[in-house]
Amino acid sequence: MAAMLETRDLTKRYATLTALDHLNLSIPEGAIYGFIGPNGAGKTTTMRIVTALLKPSYGEAWVAGHEVSREPKVIRKLVGWMPDTFGVYDNMKAWEYLDFFAASYGVPEVRRRQQIGELLDLVDLGNKRDEYVMGLSRGMKQRLSLARTMAHDPQLLILDEPASGLDPRARIELRELLKELRALGKTIMISSHILTELAEMCTHIGIIEAGRLLVTGEVNQILASLQPHRTIEIHVLADAERAVELLRHLPGVRDVRLIAAAPLPPTTVPGTAHEQIVSETQVEVLPGIVPRQAVLVDYVGDDGGLSRMLHQLTVAGVPVVHFAGQVSDLEDIFMQVTRGVTQ
Repeated sequence: MAAMLETRDLTKRYATLTALDHLNLSIPEGAIYGFIGPNGAGKTTTMRIVTALLKPSYGEAWVAGHEVSREPKVIRKLVGWMPDTFGVYDNMKAWEYLDFFAASYGVPEVRRRQQIGELLDLVDLGNKRDEYVMGLSRGMKQRLSLARTMAHDPQLLILDEPASGLDPRARIELRELLKELRALGKTIMISSHILTELAEMCTHIGIIEAGRLLVTGEVNQILASLQPHRTIEIHVLADAERAVELLRHLPGVRDVRLIAAAPLPPTTVPGTAHEQIVSETQVEVLPGIVPRQAVLVDYVGDDGGLSRMLHQLTVAGVPVVHFAGQVSDLEDIFMQVTRGVTQ
């Protein structure tokens, strides 16, 4: 797949401070690329360079095959930039705000009339067309700012902390909107501190710390490379100890642990008739239902080995009711590859 954005040895220095240190990344067309890092890591500096707003000290960057420093006017037509500040004009109506920016990009007036309505509908602000910006909620302003970045129909959207300060509902709405934009053919680069949000929508990620890119690539491939072994969680209705002994001797099994299963929600009151304590973990016991126990298996191998593992348990008569791998998230990856270095 062709790269929409690519950098080679991208470097930015301020006197004795190196904000970016030989950054090499590649974002394929149609990707949602999560750019992750602590404050001061170099995320915003990178984004400002690839949007032709800041010159690098060294290195090159390309957007759709165009070099950023040599073709800044072309780049600004190809890229939609949403900074971490709103940049809205409170005394404008929503449609006037979009019309102003579309005109700034040279969009003809006839085309603007239709496009403004389409953009407002896309970000679910069609009913706010004649509302003044000052009267919009923070989430609405963020969606309006996102519509602004698309006023000239760019191929690449670069969004710096777009979910910052939004309530949970507004973050969900923004996440779904970004997925919709990807379905429309846009490539999206997004920075955020909210790793759980990125995990649910990103196809690729890059983790940057102290100006250096530590890891980049597809989310699934990074998970597999950083965690070659998997944790398999198995729930059984009985014979848990026998299951543990059986699993210990199977190929690829590094460790087996027996734990309690089915923890109660935090709101459950201990001591009621339908619960008991197992190894200091609350387990719900419903009338007529035998409580489950869980076995955690640290496993190295392919899916064929997992299939044989499940087959061995069922042949031995162990009543298995749940068999699945535990999924790691972006927070696990972030903590594994970073060292807490700041600039």
